[in-house]
Amino acid sequence: MLLSELLDAPELGLRLVHAAGNALDRPVGRLVTTDLLDPGRYLSGGEVVLTGLVWRRRPLDSELFVASMATRGATTILAGRAQLGDVPADLLDACQRHEVTLIEVPVEVAFADITEYVAAAGSAETGARLSASLVRQRQLLSSIAAGRSLDELAARISTEIGHDCRVLTATGRHVVPGPGELPDDVLDAITRRFLTADRTPATTTDGTYSLFPVGSGLGNRLTAWVLVIEGDHTTWSRDHVEAVHELCAIGALDRARRDEGRRALRPLVADALALVESGAPHIEVAARLRQAGAYSGRPLVVAVGELRDDGPSEVALSLFEDVALTVGPAVVAPARDGLLVGFLPAAPGLPEQLRRAFGRLAPGLHRARLAVGVSGETSVDALSGGLEEARFAQRAAAGSRAPVSVVTSDEVASHVLLLATLPDDVRRTYTQRVLGPVIEQDRRTNAELLSTLQAFLGCDGSWTRTADLLHLHVNTVRYRIERVEQLTGRDLSTLENRVDVFLALKSL
Repeated sequence: MLLSELLDAPELGLRLVHAAGNALDRPVGRLVTTDLLDPGRYLSGGEVVLTGLVWRRRPLDSELFVASMATRGATTILAGRAQLGDVPADLLDACQRHEVTLIEVPVEVAFADITEYVAAAGSAETGARLSASLVRQRQLLSSIAAGRSLDELAARISTEIGHDCRVLTATGRHVVPGPGELPDDVLDAITRRFLTADRTPATTTDGTYSLFPVGSGLGNRLTAWVLVIEGDHTTWSRDHVEAVHELCAIGALDRARRDEGRRALRPLVADALALVESGAPHIEVAARLRQAGAYSGRPLVVAVGELRDDGPSEVALSLFEDVALTVGPAVVAPARDGLLVGFLPAAPGLPEQLRRAFGRLAPGLHRARLAVGVSGETSVDALSGGLEEARFAQRAAAGSRAPVSVVTSDEVASHVLLLATLPDDVRRTYTQRVLGPVIEQDRRTNAELLSTLQAFLGCDGSWTRTADLLHLHVNTVRYRIERVEQLTGRDLSTLENRVDVFLALKSL
């Protein structure tokens, strides 16, 4: 029932002393009877406080009492006259300062009478509400069975309660955009509030939006959906709040269906990634990506990431899939090294879009760290190069102390990026021409020429350091390097030849 309806009850004889804002149109919340000077510790918000004013010994006590309950969100005081004979003026002043509604209770009316009246009215309302809720649930379920989308059901509830509904994820992705997608700064504020709120449902700091978790509110909020509704839910009727909760339950069913569809595609994406990592012909890679709905002939961007110290790997995979869905299909799979790899359609501004989406997760990461590397645009026949490029950028991101770090290939410079931009067949041809005889010699005789060459270049051409590193005699190292020079026809005492051989080694 509304507070105005409680005031209109003739058998109670309540008198309005001060109304704060639109308080009379608010539903009566939980009734709390207290005569403690500091009742705030027992309040959680929205309560109607019944007090006999026993706590008031001096005018200053009124300020202490009202401030304590107002800071905890209690909205209304029902003050009895039996103790003091009247409602003191200092109590009225305190209520006006803190925007708390003040109502006087006659001497002849017991607090128990008010409690029983509210309980009886609540029981009648509950019966009617349950009946209406059952009808609404049946209609929503029937709509789902008839193939109605979540967008259509959200629009229906929006019309019913008079507030626009949207469904978002913690990365700011619009699952249901409602009347239109929200701007980035609003999404930033909404996702931060949802990830950091002590409890849900919650409202944004300015009270513009109410945030309800879709499904159980006990899950990981990083991977949750949130129903975002314009307005402050604490001022709504119970019918409207229950309609929202029912939409949340329907949304959870819709999400389970979508998640199941994504899980069915994961093996195809994993196969495509395995083909890229093994250097398979690009025709096979393209075919597998097409089956996963991730390739239409346009250039791709490879994103590589890792979420450290935040529970099961399924959480990280869900987060990366969610971000991928902001630009295309959820084509993400774990690589052989444990990192997550996504193949995304290239688009203008994509790196910044990814940086902002991943960045919204920072308030909910706590001690975890998210590091993401993003390649430049690449064709399907150079995907392994793009993967290497993204891995290099991810290693740079992992060196950051920030909770979320997204580094693009444009932000780092190395021979790795130079090689990564070349098509895979060009790199393979180059490696074969420079080191083919050495590779063949190792294959036939197990002479360990390649490993010795790699150590030699890594030690800047120092014979002694190479011998110490490999636990070999210096003469053995000299012999092996001379054999490499014979097979390649290159003098490794010159910088130019060393660079050629070094790049061929890295191309492996």
